[in-house]
Amino acid sequence: MHRHQNHLTQSFYERSAERVAKDLIGCLLERTLEDGTRLAGYIAETEAYVGPEDRASHAFGGHRSQRNESMWAPPGTVYVYFTYGMHHCLNVSCLRQDHPAAVLIRAVFPILGLKTMRTLRTKRPRKHALKDRHLCDGPGKLCQAFAIDRSLDGVNLLQSSQIAIRQGVAIKGGEIQCTPRIGIGTAGDWVGKPLRWVTRVDPR
Repeated sequence: MHRHQNHLTQSFYERSAERVAKDLIGCLLERTLEDGTRLAGYIAETEAYVGPEDRASHAFGGHRSQRNESMWAPPGTVYVYFTYGMHHCLNVSCLRQDHPAAVLIRAVFPILGLKTMRTLRTKRPRKHALKDRHLCDGPGKLCQAFAIDRSLDGVNLLQSSQIAIRQGVAIKGGEIQCTPRIGIGTAGDWVGKPLRWVTRVDPR
């Protein structure tokens, strides 16, 4: 299933975070676990972090550290960080090497491996069964459902056998909403900038 779909090209990621974030909507995120289990879903929500001038970015002011080194890596590099002591978040670097721009993948519509995703998402007992639409509808949930953690940080999406982003389905421009980013209340005048893209159109 979906094996015929091609990887996104290097040139796809060699663009601004804004353009990459918008164009990732509808693309197919794939994950292959160590036992060969394949997980996949269509990207439904992204945020752009445009560079060192972006007050919401981990690289604001040119900050560079072991934690965010993958933001400075060649375009198409996976950047995974751990936040609030409990959640991983999946990003991909873009534009050019040594310029810390990245796109946060916030949500996907899951299409393959849902049983495994549900197991990964329900390690603790739940009162109610987890619905399909809630498996990956947030950045922390997505990483939990796809078994994404810091072990994937620094991986090249075009070369990895563990994680890939492929051409997916076309989402019409009018079906993609652009809004301010979420949870960046301390980012000054960057709080209101429209750098989040989301679609409610489920292509499954």
